[in-house]
This record gives sequence, C-alpha cells and structure tokens, in this order.
Amino acid sequence: MPHQPDHRTDPGDAQGGPALDDPGLRADCANCFGLCCVALTFAPSADFPEHKAAGKPCSHLRTDFRCSVHRELRQRGFRGCTVYDCFGAGQKISRITYGGQDWRQAPGTADEMFALLPVVRQLQELLRYLTEALTLEPARALHGELRAALEETERLTLADPATLLALDVAARRAAVNPLLLRTSELVRAQVKGEKKNRRGADLLGARLRAADLRGADLRGAYLIAADLRGADLRLADLIGADLRDADLRGADLTGSIFLVQTQVNAARGDADTRLPPSLARPAHW
Repeated sequence: MPHQPDHRTDPGDAQGGPALDDPGLRADCANCFGLCCVALTFAPSADFPEHKAAGKPCSHLRTDFRCSVHRELRQRGFRGCTVYDCFGAGQKISRITYGGQDWRQAPGTADEMFALLPVVRQLQELLRYLTEALTLEPARALHGELRAALEETERLTLADPATLLALDVAARRAAVNPLLLRTSELVRAQVKGEKKNRRGADLLGARLRAADLRGADLRGAYLIAADLRGADLRLADLIGADLRDADLRGADLTGSIFLVQTQVNAARGDADTRLPPSLARPAHW
C-alpha cells in the first residue's frame, strides 16, 4: 500500500493559531463542575445501565465533581460516558463563563449553566474542525477565511449566558459548513481518480473489509457496526460519521480529516489500526 502524505502543517505553522492538541479543545474534567454528569439525560441501553433525568446529578458524581467509578465505567455499563467529549465546553463554562462559581455554591445558576452545555459544546466542536482545517496545507488558500471563522466562533464561546442561550447555533454551523466543505474538497483532491461519495449514506453493518476509501466523502455516513477491517481511509472526510461499533482493526485512517476522538472511542480497533497523530488509541482497544 503506497504511502499517502498527511498534508498537515506543523501545528505551530497555522499562523499562530491553536493546535489540535490544545487542551482547550478537549474535556478537562478536573476543571469542570461535572456538567455532563448532571445536565445530560440517559436511559437504560447498551450505553447506560440506568435512567437519569436531565438536571439530576449522576449517583456516581462526588462532591468534588469527580466520578467515583471513572476507572470502571465500561465494566459497569456506562460506555456512553467513555465516548462523550464536550470539546472543552465544560471547563470553559465552569471557569470562564461563571468565573469558578459552581452550581452547588449558587443553585440559582444551575439550570442556566446546564442549558449552556449543549450550546457551547457545539461551538467548541466547530472550533475543533476549524483548528484542524488551519493545519491542512492543501487548504492554505482558505486559511484567511478559516481564521476569521475561528475567531468569531471563539468570541461567541466567551459571550455572556443570555447571549449564548439566544444564539442560533444551527445558523452558526450553517455559516461555517461551506468553508469546511471547501477545505475537504481541496484535501481530498490530492487523491487522484474517482473518489466515493457516500455522504450521509446508510452503511449500517456494511461489509467494507479492505475497501479502498481513499479521499472518500463519508460526511454524516452511518457506519454503525460496519466491517472496515483493513480498509484504506486515508484522506477520507469523516466529519459526523457514526462509527459506533465499527470494526477498524487494521484500518488506515492516517490523514483522514475531521475525525475526532469521540468517533474513535466509539469504534473497535487494535494495535494495527493507524490513526491521525492528533488522536489517541483508546485503552479498550
């Protein structure tokens, strides 16, 4: 299998912008008030063993906002917790928006704080994609527009609660998406020949073992439990692809774009799965 260059610049080359390993773009539970453990709801399923209502603290949330069963989440049936990532929204709300004052100290802010989590999380996710786009050499012609979009999105994440709760997040995503699409097209153009377009496709359980998916458009594709063993996914666009229980053993995802840690955590892989350097191999692989 010939080598396919990654086409990413060194993070420091992105005109002084944030790097993909920026801790502000991933969850930092030590600096959060356990927001996802309270704000979100879950029901008995393959991902959770019990029901929890939105706004109610998880029974395993300690008084210091840490999880008392963190090391045993998968064994106890809390797989959903192990694949969730707020992209840094939790600590930003806790430490910046509310200046370090938690919802237990100021219970009057609790509902507002919890309502902010999904809003800021979506904005932080956009920041993650824009940050990655700024590292992609083939999209250098778009870096000015990408940087402006990143700065505006960052500004919004720092707004006051009332502004954030009134924000039309869908409109913000719609404004950024064309830039990400153009970035994707420029990157995937590095792969010569016809490329598969499976955007939004239902590939649930699909047999794609050893498939040539170089430069494929898999944006929003449903790849739940798909057999992707040994598949070539270099330079494929995987933004929003559902990889829950997808079998990535031996697959090559080096250079794939807009793949995030939550997708990798939800999939199955092994020591032979090749990942982009910004992503970590999950412990459960």
